[in-house]
Amino acid sequence: MWGGWVTSATLSTPARIPRAPAGPPTGPVARSDQRAYVRILVVLDTAVLSLAVLVGYAARFGDRVPVGSEIPYVLVAPGLVLAWLLSLRMLRCYDDRVLGYGADEYRRVSAASLRLAGGIAIVGYIADADVSRGFLGISFAVGTVALEVNRFAARKRLHRARYRGAGWSRRVLVVGDTAHVLELVHTLRREPYAGYQVVGACIPDALLAPVPQRLSDVPVVGSLRGIPEAAAAIGADTVAVTASGELTAARLRRLGWQLEGTGIDLVVAPALTDVAGPRIHTRPVAGLPLIHVEAPEFRGARKLVKEFVDRAAAALAVLLLLPLGAAVALAIRLDSRGPVLFRQTRVGRGGREFGVLKFRTMVLNADALLDELAVRNETDGLMFKMRDDPRVTRVGRLLRKWSLDELPQLVNVLLGQMSLVGPRPPLPSEVARYDGDVARRLLVKPGMTGLWQVSGRSDLSWEDGIRLDLYYVENWSLAADLTILWKTFGAVLRGRGAY
Repeated sequence: MWGGWVTSATLSTPARIPRAPAGPPTGPVARSDQRAYVRILVVLDTAVLSLAVLVGYAARFGDRVPVGSEIPYVLVAPGLVLAWLLSLRMLRCYDDRVLGYGADEYRRVSAASLRLAGGIAIVGYIADADVSRGFLGISFAVGTVALEVNRFAARKRLHRARYRGAGWSRRVLVVGDTAHVLELVHTLRREPYAGYQVVGACIPDALLAPVPQRLSDVPVVGSLRGIPEAAAAIGADTVAVTASGELTAARLRRLGWQLEGTGIDLVVAPALTDVAGPRIHTRPVAGLPLIHVEAPEFRGARKLVKEFVDRAAAALAVLLLLPLGAAVALAIRLDSRGPVLFRQTRVGRGGREFGVLKFRTMVLNADALLDELAVRNETDGLMFKMRDDPRVTRVGRLLRKWSLDELPQLVNVLLGQMSLVGPRPPLPSEVARYDGDVARRLLVKPGMTGLWQVSGRSDLSWEDGIRLDLYYVENWSLAADLTILWKTFGAVLRGRGAY
């Protein structure tokens, strides 16, 4: 990925840096926002832990003071809160590298709570302390859950602020070849809630031009010869290095030395995209960090567990949603002429066709009207989507808004034709035009919901929808399925992209 050699004199030669663009906050201001966010988290964590300890005390002892106990709970309770906060600190739960994005923040919070509980249990056993197990157990159970909920709520608020351009974000200087810089910029901007705001770029062919250069709307602030100076000039707190023929391993190592003590983080973005963390393992070999990428898992024990969970959950959902399904069926019959259910041929795993079931949301001659409406297609891919489709009935619009038309697909899940979570089930006409990459969607069962459902639904472009489907195919997991199912409820309630 890296190629070419240069001398240290070349690296140290400064490049002329244009004035930083006005608008975004400066580096110190961004750091101040980050510290303010951490302080708020500490205050909120202290509050929820104090409440958890009070709940534990009240649940165990009620409003009475423990009789015959030598344990001063008036001191134990605040001591437990303090020890909990220290445990969170020691496991770096307030590290800005994990705050606001990814699952590592939640894992660290849970690990800090479990380690503290284990440590207290061991110390209590050795010291033969007579602290109430019920008090500790309830406090840790309530506190751990409360901490996770608190982090989730704080993160959602931060994400909303970042979407508005007001939340704390890292100011990123992207370094590398032009094509790779543009690709990384596009990737980072695709998910603004991740908190990486690109403020400039350094490319090999940045010349001492009389006018400032730009890559798309990203200002070019220097070449690869003056990266630290460029980062300081625009107030960047992160340098993201992507592929470049000039950035050899030696130059990259020297760049890390130059950034020491500056408060600027160095991030290396390998030419490896859409691969989830659990499939990536770094193995140091002869001082070289080799990235080992595990193959996607399409069969085996985890797949069997997924099959069992899918069918068991679908069976339970069918029983619970029978009254709602009956009400929807009655509304369809009263609203328009035709059957309640609509059966359409779709393509499942391995290219096998099956009949997907839905509540009917269109008029009877919808297929015949499709050719007339083809010119009004609002998508850029193989699907047909139209916001104000005249074929959709009055009840159908409501069903589509709340995704109630897809409830009969629970039967498809019971029959083993679909999963609860997976790629969107395509039409045979779409599959006929698939290329080799897109056809990988057929390696797993299609799903009732998926990343496409929780990321915008019909508002997504064809390219983004395929990208999300392929990401799921390559990186699926039971934990990810549960997360997608949880997010589906929010996407349905918002009704965004449903038409």
